[in-house]
Amino acid sequence: MPDTTPETHVIDYRAAEQLLAARDPRGAVKLLDSVIAAHPEHTAARLLRARAFFAAAQLRPAELEFELVLEREPDNAFAHFALARTFERSGRPEQARRHFRLAAALDPNPEYLRAARFDAD
Repeated sequence: MPDTTPETHVIDYRAAEQLLAARDPRGAVKLLDSVIAAHPEHTAARLLRARAFFAAAQLRPAELEFELVLEREPDNAFAHFALARTFERSGRPEQARRHFRLAAALDPNPEYLRAARFDAD
């Protein structure tokens, strides 16, 4: 492995954001693997990698990453919402509903509120 610096990791992280935006989630995951190997505590990199896994339909790795983010940041509404979408795509509606509702409780974002379906009770 070539010498890497903190600057290299920042560049890789930013490049991974661009790859995900360009619909290349697998390329993003590859770049983020080295960032996370060097900085396992970097929650933003883990959240980006979780999003990339989700976009690549790698639902189990996405679930694990979103859960790790939530262990560190239990009040992260987006991570709850994204984990709920992951559960939804995995055919686990009850788990999805719980996290949709947590997301909506943490942030009254209209998309989160719609997904939470509080009116369905």
